[in-house]
This record gives sequence, structure tokens and C-alpha cells, in this order.
Amino acid sequence: MLKNSKFMQLINRNYLHTSKDFIGKQYLLFFAFCVLSTTTFANAAFLPIEKYQINTIATGLNSPWSMVELPNGTWLITERDGHVVIVNEEGKTRTKLDLSGLYVAGQGGLLDIILAPDYSQSKTIYLSYAQGKLKANRLVIAKAKFDGSKFSKPSIIYHIATDKGTPQHYAGRMLLLPDNTLLVSSGDGFDYREQAQIIPNQLGKMLRINLDGTVPSDNPFTGHEDTKAHAVFTLGHRNPQGLVYDYDTQRIVSHEHGPAGGDELNFLRAGENYGWPVITYGKDYSQARISPFTEYKGMNQPSINWTPSIAPSGMAYYGTRHTEFASLQKQVLITTLVDRKLYAVDLANNHFSQSAIFPEISGRLRDVFITRSGSIAVLTDGKSGELLLVTPAQ
Repeated sequence: MLKNSKFMQLINRNYLHTSKDFIGKQYLLFFAFCVLSTTTFANAAFLPIEKYQINTIATGLNSPWSMVELPNGTWLITERDGHVVIVNEEGKTRTKLDLSGLYVAGQGGLLDIILAPDYSQSKTIYLSYAQGKLKANRLVIAKAKFDGSKFSKPSIIYHIATDKGTPQHYAGRMLLLPDNTLLVSSGDGFDYREQAQIIPNQLGKMLRINLDGTVPSDNPFTGHEDTKAHAVFTLGHRNPQGLVYDYDTQRIVSHEHGPAGGDELNFLRAGENYGWPVITYGKDYSQARISPFTEYKGMNQPSINWTPSIAPSGMAYYGTRHTEFASLQKQVLITTLVDRKLYAVDLANNHFSQSAIFPEISGRLRDVFITRSGSIAVLTDGKSGELLLVTPAQ
């Protein structure tokens, strides 16, 4: 019998999940947008109802993927070629990390960045990146120290145990859980989708590890004879790039890319199967049917199914601890690459109503981040990416 910690018991509760097959989009009026700053007097019929302004924090970013704000207000922004852009009151600097075996191809490269829970004392950050070569590559998790101007050489604490021969579907999103364990999304590798259903194969999974790279003893498959299964938290995923913790209801929320259609939002519970590729609402890019099933015994339905695809990328949770935009409380904010909008999805009472917010921010949107004060940062994608910050109007 598996011995569950208090936290593991909590996230295994049987929450009500309702499948949704619609996209409740709200199309907003487009307001004149100034590159440096703009103030919008929001119509109460739309979200958010608060007045806001948008400021440009950084420009000229080269294929950025994620960002984090330090306690002193400095921003760290990852670029897939292995650079981190440092943005503070003194301006913008770019530094190349000494990442062992960095593989930059397709969707690979330097991906996510998060702070250690004791960052103020340890100055430790965690990074995810693609490592290897085309014939054999994998996602790895590394940690480094940042002294305010430079980084130590990152040391790898964990690598996905299953190599692949494609430069796609790394996933790579990290989430620090309340018990100070680390949840990591691992993509299915694109050509290896069947492996998402094989428990010891670490493609198409959510993995849970300790901050030193060891495996928690209360993971759901630690009794499996194959040790590669011990890190697995959930299975049946395609390419999950959104991962947050809803502290108001104590649930883990993820979203993932479907193929042509079938993007999903899910609530994660330890040991459960989220279906890919046995069940899906999407089709292959050739429009061929991937599976005859949209439901199957023992596999969870998505709480939201986006068909056609919106291509969700980043995600942040705007909880009740944040008050600057109170009308967005208990909602996840989701950036999209195909719909080119920022969406707010209401999680309260599992209603999942959806609104497009901040219409001035458009284009391929890569990531979103909530600051300690409750402002909303949005990272745009591409060779000329920008970091934008939405704050209450002064």
C-alpha cells in the first residue's frame, strides 16, 4: 500500500469535473495602443472591470519562452538559444548560460525558469531545457545561482529517462507545489504518442521530484517494478505547457496542446490517466482520425476542450491573494499562440466561462506571470518578443 503525505491526500480528493465542448469567447473593442504605455477605461460589461495601463518592460527578445520576477523587481527572461535577459532599473543585459549539452532545434532549447522557495537566502533558480542531439535528446532540469548580475554553471538535477529522436513536444513547464516538491511536464515527443500510456516511459507524463532531483516516496507509482515509473505523477498527456496551483481550492491545473483541435484544460490528481492518445477530441494534422474514442473507462475527460485549437502556451493563476484586478480573482489567465489572445477562464464552481482580456495585447503570446503586487506580465513570442506589464491605471 502506498503511503500518502498530507499534501498527496489533499490533491487526490474527488473533485467534480465537468466536460465543456464550447469556447465562450468574448470579442472586445480594439482600443488605440501606444507602444510604451496605454490606459484603458474598461467597460464594466467586459473583464477586467478595473481601469488599467500597459507598459513595455523589455523589447528585442529573441524567441523568449518564460520569465520570473525577483523579489527586488528584477526580471529574468529565458530565450531558447540559451540566453537569459536580465531587466532592472539599470536597463537590459543578456547573458549566455553554460548549459551542458543544450539542444536548440524545433521546439527545443532553454525553456522554463522558476525560483527556489528559499530564493531570498539561497539565490537558487531552476531551469528546464532540451539536451542532446537529434538522434537522442531529452528534457532536463537544472539549478543555478544568480548573484544579481551573473549565473553559476547550472547543474543538472534530473533528466527525463526516455530519449527521443525528434525536436518537438518537450513540454518543460515546472511548478513548485506547496510541499516544496517540483512538478514537471514532459511532452510525448510528437512521434511517440503511444508512450504516453506506458507508465515506466517518461514521455507524455507529469513527473514529481524533490528539489534535489530525488523521487518522493509518496508518488503514486513508487511500487512499480520499473524505477522509471517512480517519478510519474500522471499519464496520458500530449504537450502540456500550462501548469499552475489554484491555492483557493487546492487543485493543480494544467493545459496542453492537442493536435488539430483537442486542446485541453485538466485538474490533475495523482496517479490518474488523462487519455492521450486513446481519447481525444482532436484529429491528426492530416485530418486523419487518431482514435475512435472521446471517452474510455479509467481515463479523465478534459474540463475544457478547445476545438478548434487555440494553442495554449503559458498560464498563471489569479487568486484571492491578489486584489489589483479583483474581477479576475479565481481565474486562470492563458496565453495563446493560434488565437493570439490572452484569456481569463473562471474556475469558480467549475463554470469555466471564458473571456478575452486586454485586447491591446495581441499576436503570438508565449507566457503570463502574476507579480507579487497582482500586476499581470505577458511575454510575446518570436524574434522580436516583448515583455509587457499590465497595472492599475494611475
